[in-house]
Amino acid sequence: MLIAFRPFLPLLPLGLMLVSAAAPMPIEMLGSDATACRAGRGPAIQVNVAGLKDRQGEMWLELYPASEDDFLRDDTALVAEGKTFRRTRAAPPASGDFAMCVSVPRPGRYALLLRHNRTGKDKFSIWSDGVGFPGAGTIGRSRPKFAQAVVDAGSGVTVSTIRLQYLRGLRGFQPL
Repeated sequence: MLIAFRPFLPLLPLGLMLVSAAAPMPIEMLGSDATACRAGRGPAIQVNVAGLKDRQGEMWLELYPASEDDFLRDDTALVAEGKTFRRTRAAPPASGDFAMCVSVPRPGRYALLLRHNRTGKDKFSIWSDGVGFPGAGTIGRSRPKFAQAVVDAGSGVTVSTIRLQYLRGLRGFQPL
């Protein structure tokens, strides 16, 4: 049996070299803070978007203070109180992988929300919009847990992946 594979052994290193030499596919960076992530200037958070239902509407990446009381609070109230809040928006590209970038005021702990605003309205639509957080697990039928949204940002660009979830009948919000 070993003799049958012997002629292919010299080709193996060449095949491995071709696979390892392939350049990674460039990911499109979106949002008003995209230049910070592209240039590697921090502190910023790059969110790789996964599980997108379709390419309609707009993506919203929101940064909140790492406080359970402030998580998902009205943005005008947070800003009026001098607390951290930042929102960056962008239309998803027609195809391909993409990420969104949000600058953070300083390295530290924050909460993130990614929303797929499919309707184009400023109010969240439970029936059509998608939502996601950096932490694992599904949202289900209850309010998202603060622990799912927490991310620690370093002094450079911190990379996180968020898988979007959409309403899936009686099961509530789940990945597609």
